[in-house]
Amino acid sequence: MAPIITIILLLLRLYSFVLLARALISWIPNLDPYNPAVQILYQVTEPVLEPIRKLIPPIGGTLDISIIVAFFAIFLLSEVLTSMM
Repeated sequence: MAPIITIILLLLRLYSFVLLARALISWIPNLDPYNPAVQILYQVTEPVLEPIRKLIPPIGGTLDISIIVAFFAIFLLSEVLTSMM
């Protein structure tokens, strides 16, 4: 069971880097949204972030905290999996 948990933990860590990249590109004001790298980041992260946005709408209509919630969920899941090893 430990090898499976190790693989899941690795995938969670990789996904957290993808989420970080998504957060960082959102700070670049003139970034082309049709850039292939940007499109890939959106396609990979949107299936996780969209349900979070449905549960927690943007604060004040503009501040989207879905990435923060996703990071927190990944952290909690990682901690639970680590404790199972």
